[in-house]
Amino acid sequence: MRDRRLLYLVITYFILLVLFPNNHVSGKNDLVYYATIDSEVTNGLTEYLNRAIRTAEENDAEAIIFEIHTPGGVVTAAQDIARLLGNTNIKTIAFINQNALSAGAYISLNMDEIYMVPSGKIGAAGVITQDGNAADKKAQSAWIAAMRSAAEQGGRDPIYAVGMADESIEIPELGKEKGEFLTLTATDAKKVGYAEGIVSSKEELLQILGLQHANVETIDKTISERIAEFITNPIITSLLLTLGSLGIVLELYSPGFGIPGTVGISSFLLFFYGHYIAGLAGYESLILFLLGVGLILLEFFIPGGIVGFIGLGFVILSILLTGESMLQMGISLGIAILVAIIVMVIFMKFFRKKVRIFDNLVLRDATSSDKGYVSNKSRTDLLNKEGTALTPLRPSGTIIIDNERIDAVTEGGFINSGDKVVVIKVEGVRVVVRQVN
Repeated sequence: MRDRRLLYLVITYFILLVLFPNNHVSGKNDLVYYATIDSEVTNGLTEYLNRAIRTAEENDAEAIIFEIHTPGGVVTAAQDIARLLGNTNIKTIAFINQNALSAGAYISLNMDEIYMVPSGKIGAAGVITQDGNAADKKAQSAWIAAMRSAAEQGGRDPIYAVGMADESIEIPELGKEKGEFLTLTATDAKKVGYAEGIVSSKEELLQILGLQHANVETIDKTISERIAEFITNPIITSLLLTLGSLGIVLELYSPGFGIPGTVGISSFLLFFYGHYIAGLAGYESLILFLLGVGLILLEFFIPGGIVGFIGLGFVILSILLTGESMLQMGISLGIAILVAIIVMVIFMKFFRKKVRIFDNLVLRDATSSDKGYVSNKSRTDLLNKEGTALTPLRPSGTIIIDNERIDAVTEGGFINSGDKVVVIKVEGVRVVVRQVN
């Protein structure tokens, strides 16, 4: 009887487990990773987020939370980050701690859930070029489509995402008029379904997610990733290329090798290092750059210009291949070359500087007469002396002075042999005579 009751209890227990499963919500054994997007969106940031997502996948994390506070950044970098988010099976959560603007809004929309602090904002995602002007219609159209797609994949009404990127859209219920980009506050974002909730802290977010007891691991940026993130900023990229070009140009006007050359080479090496860490450049770009520099130096010893032009082409190509966008890198390189040309013109025209590197390669000395060099001995000793025409002078011929045969010319007339002549002018070895009446 007792055994039968025990059997009934066991059967009842399993039936209850099937009908009322024990859902795991405490998070006691869950692993959550925490990463930050707290700067401009650059290609260097992509490498950091790639490492964060890869770490979460390798450790079978429950979720990865991205704390976001960014003014935006490079569109291509934001699209790369969106692909990383779309390719992972880990739950991604955007915690907008203040602002997710421009590219930051696009990244947030590509995550599974969005939470915002009460003062948070998301939007203002218009596309502008590196010089601060509006992008062309083709780029704007592609970006608007990307914003729409990101909203639709998250099950959100795309009209608001389009309004963030298209200033021609009107959304009266949110006070958006034509000529401005939509920016949602935390309250508006929750109202239109662009935020799952409003929280004041990370701890409150974990509690809402049911992960308050989870093991939270923060993924910090390494020094290399911080350097790469800084260097791949378009402004810093242009600055490094400009410093590199200026350093090399100024070194051409300096004796020996000094500070300008060191700064120039260091700027170029730092440029390649940052893009290599960001995953944008490989050793082939650096090798191509060094090969180009070598060919340019070789041009100093091999005249013709072809080797130098090939080397210059290699240098330009290596820099263009280093960036993800050849157009953007071309703009940065163009600025650097323009500044370098202006400085060269200023040094040559206003300061009368010469390129000293050519001093050891080009022969600048001249055997001029004022330095004592003469090609033949001057016969100034014959001036005003008289002699006799040995041959007819018509107008050139031979005369004899003090038993010395001398080639001479007349002023233009003819002198017969045997006539008396006098030397009236000596120009080097040219002896001019006149007939003596």
